[in-house]
Amino acid sequence: MVVVFGCVAAVVYFSSNTIEKATFMAKQEKRLDERVYQNLVCAPRFRQEIAVDLARPECLPQRCGRFVADDLVSERDAHDLLQLAKRGLAKGGSEGGASILDLHSGALSKGQNFVNIYKMHPDLFGLGDFKLYNEVKDRVRRAIEEHFGVNGLKLSHPTFFSRLTAKEAVTPHDEYWHEHVDKDTYPSFHFTSLLYLTDKNVDFEGGGFVFVQSEDRINRTVEPRVGRVSAFTSGPENRHHVQKVTSGTRYALTMGFTCDPEKAIQDPPGDHLKT
Repeated sequence: MVVVFGCVAAVVYFSSNTIEKATFMAKQEKRLDERVYQNLVCAPRFRQEIAVDLARPECLPQRCGRFVADDLVSERDAHDLLQLAKRGLAKGGSEGGASILDLHSGALSKGQNFVNIYKMHPDLFGLGDFKLYNEVKDRVRRAIEEHFGVNGLKLSHPTFFSRLTAKEAVTPHDEYWHEHVDKDTYPSFHFTSLLYLTDKNVDFEGGGFVFVQSEDRINRTVEPRVGRVSAFTSGPENRHHVQKVTSGTRYALTMGFTCDPEKAIQDPPGDHLKT
């Protein structure tokens, strides 16, 4: 059974200056026993790209929207992925508040630039690390395919671990809080997923994920919880932003999926561990 997070959700607050409404789609302190979801109308250009431009009807969602689930990834697996992310990010880190680690390309934030972690530390990760990563990725991919009624999704670039802190932004890469549409930011994305590896209000403050006014003009916030997965169609129907982290450290794994086989990326470790 699933819980539909419909357009009549209770209003938590009203802005004093606007008529904008907001509520929670998933709070940190409550584990979801059932999937929470909201169906939305697909943006025409999103549907056209898949059905017409790519000629991939099997990848056209039966509905657009978003869902949140707490039963896809165990706390143990999330903890192990967190240790993997910390191990890699400890070898670099942005001068500002946002750092990333991409296991596929090896890209790691370092200072105001990026370096290749595989060239710097070729023995940092083992096959067990990649096995867990790929198993979790496939689990999330299958859940997206099942929920949206599609087939043949492939992982796409960029897919990365993120570490967010309260440090002041130094480069545009550090300004993660701006509203955006993933399809505009990452053109290859058709579906986006986020796996949270730390708890809001425990490991960090701030850092909520906000879906910005959709059809019912209500903002909906997903609060990070260890092992929680949030997934959504990447089109204009899911404009969003991340609230600034005000203290502590927020870790998450972003995975984007595509309907375009030409935009697919190879599972890690790829050629990185081959001699």
